[in-house]
Amino acid sequence: MIHARRYQSLDPLMPPCLFRPMLIDHATIDVRAGKGGDGCVSLRREKFVPKGGPDGGDGGDGGNVVLVGDPSLSTLASFTYSPHFRAPNGRPGMGKSMRGADGADCVIPVPLGTIVFDADDSTILADIDVPGRRLVVARGGKGGFGNEHFKSATNQTPRSATPGEPSQQRTLRLELKLIADVGLVGKPNAGKSTMLRAISRANPKVADYPFTTRYPHLGIAQLPGERRLVVADLPGLIEGAASGAGLGHDFLRHIERTGVLVHLLDVAPVDGSDPADNYHAIRTELARYSQALAEKPEIIALNKIDLIPQARRAAMIERIASMLNAPDAPEPLVTSGATGQGLAQLLEACWNRLGKGEPSGWRSN
Repeated sequence: MIHARRYQSLDPLMPPCLFRPMLIDHATIDVRAGKGGDGCVSLRREKFVPKGGPDGGDGGDGGNVVLVGDPSLSTLASFTYSPHFRAPNGRPGMGKSMRGADGADCVIPVPLGTIVFDADDSTILADIDVPGRRLVVARGGKGGFGNEHFKSATNQTPRSATPGEPSQQRTLRLELKLIADVGLVGKPNAGKSTMLRAISRANPKVADYPFTTRYPHLGIAQLPGERRLVVADLPGLIEGAASGAGLGHDFLRHIERTGVLVHLLDVAPVDGSDPADNYHAIRTELARYSQALAEKPEIIALNKIDLIPQARRAAMIERIASMLNAPDAPEPLVTSGATGQGLAQLLEACWNRLGKGEPSGWRSN
């Protein structure tokens, strides 16, 4: 079994451990399985074997090209620089009835959440969302028959063999939809990247201007009792995103598989907009893109609370909560990614909303 080469830095001076490829969620690859080995024509000629005969062996089967779900991967970046994959051919048959060796499979690891399309007709071949799931995308050719296969009472010395079957070749389009427990959504500059930094070891870019996040980031948030949540920091939404404005569909595609949405609202937007209006604008875009997205469990977090003077916080929180008009969502939580305020409560709320329950032996303090 041959494993396809994984992504590595193109700079030989850059240590692999320091190289962090950005998330690539589209790729087109060309795969070709191995050709079957040809059958062999051989007639046995040995001393003391007066009734020798045909002993040409069959050819070996060509190797398959196989996609395998790998939970350690989170990007399709490797296919950007190495889009061609070939499986070895089967070996031809040999005399003395020896069958040719089969070609090894070419195994290509892909991240979980990869949807595989046939590039020619856009047919969906599979959705690889389970670790270890294998999908044969190109089958190797069968080996040809040697002349031993054709011997009979009326044809005792056949001198013909069949060639191996040709290999299968196809072009595939891969599309990645991240699989995460929690998706952080909100307007640009709502504090999603800062939040992900605060609750995990992820290191997304943080700056004081909108659209610092150009592609999703994943982080692991650890909770007491050896619990953990996979959290995705997703690029900011703007009005018209459902029609492709801004990052549009590049963003919305990734939240389809999140278990719960954490809607971050900047309580002090730099553009002077109203947090409640921003909330309704994003909810409208989610519903326009997919009703299933609009119906996902949601937790509202009033973020950047540290920017509001203590004396004004209570009145401000009450005003925003009354204007959200989100009957299916619980009471908004108050958080700050910069100071850590309310983050533990937010993670517990996410865990409970996902319905995972408490692990055995764990007690909440």
